[in-house]
Amino acid sequence: MARELTTPVHAGMLRDMEQSTLFNLENMVWSVQELNQYLRQKLETDYRLQDLWVTGEISNLSRPASGHLYFSLKDEEATIRCVMWRFLASRQLQLPENGDSVEVHGYISLYESGGTLQIYADNIRPVGEGALFQAFIQLKTLLESEGLFDAERKRTLPEWPHRIGIVTSPSAAALQDVLNVLRRRYPMAEVILSPTTVQGEQAPDEIVLALERVNQVSNPDVILIVRGGGSVEDLWCFNDERVIRAVAASEAPTVSGIGHENDLILIDFAADKRAPTPSAAAEVATPDRADLIVDLRETRLRLESAYSTFLRTKHLSITQVQSALQFNSPRNQVTGAVQKVDSLLQRGLASLQYRLQLEKSKVEGKEQTLRAVGPPSVLERGYAIVAAESDGTIIRSVGQVSDGDRLQVQVADGQFPSTVSQKD
Repeated sequence: MARELTTPVHAGMLRDMEQSTLFNLENMVWSVQELNQYLRQKLETDYRLQDLWVTGEISNLSRPASGHLYFSLKDEEATIRCVMWRFLASRQLQLPENGDSVEVHGYISLYESGGTLQIYADNIRPVGEGALFQAFIQLKTLLESEGLFDAERKRTLPEWPHRIGIVTSPSAAALQDVLNVLRRRYPMAEVILSPTTVQGEQAPDEIVLALERVNQVSNPDVILIVRGGGSVEDLWCFNDERVIRAVAASEAPTVSGIGHENDLILIDFAADKRAPTPSAAAEVATPDRADLIVDLRETRLRLESAYSTFLRTKHLSITQVQSALQFNSPRNQVTGAVQKVDSLLQRGLASLQYRLQLEKSKVEGKEQTLRAVGPPSVLERGYAIVAAESDGTIIRSVGQVSDGDRLQVQVADGQFPSTVSQKD
């Protein structure tokens, strides 16, 4: 990686500087600052020293509170100091340790104040990683072009997995980490281990076979593919094309938990979900039992409330139906009809009594009228009723009688006979 100089220096400028007062070669007495500055500028104008890889072993590694990385790079014959600034160190996927064989990229310069020649590093990788990285990039590009890493083909993990498959080594610490997490978070799930080696030349074939076996035999809801951390070489089986294609073709959704958080593995791109560690893979694939308990309690309260409401509604409905049945029952209908008949009878009797009383009053009135104007009353006032004795015809006119006719005269207290003796 080429370093861009703040102030580019070319041969003509260097000659001008050498001829200047500061770098006057005829002046044999230089200050230390002048000498170091001259040497630094000499180093920084050599393009071969501004973009180079140096291989060696890490020693004297330190990282103070400033976050910068200071170390020495040595081999059997020599040592050179190195520094990596904090913002560059923070970009490293994995920081080196003392004793690591590495390849350091950067540029050579002179630390003027200390007079120290050192490499200003911008990238550190394990020895041999360069070729591996190129193979990594080529395979990643190929598989990306085929769509194996497309987000659209990623499947959603099941919310409540009943059977969880695990593809890893039975002796790996990663397996125990995963099992511990599953026991703590989601112990009701059935766990199926499909064993395989997870590093070495035989690992890719065994991983592919383990994936096929757990898919075909166990029919899991989700598969965890896990392994602990290691070197690039140790993890390289998870960059194998056969493994990547097997993960992409898995019938069950997959979760990859390979290495540590900063490890970049191709299987992570093919899996439906990537977790930074094996333990995190178990957490990603399962709900938390504590959360489930809270959800169950809330669900229970909602069910109890809904059931109580349901019972109250049904009780009210039954009460309404019972009331309707009672109202419309034959007994109630008969009772109502009897009451209605009794009421009608009482009303009819009262009406009849009233009518009889009214008629009685009318009769009594007419009786009184008759008494007042009837024959007895008239006779009491001195009138008499005269009738022919022969046939009882009432005599209303003198023209009805002749001398000598026998008459019957009725007065108030009786009757007596009479004879017409002289007709006027």
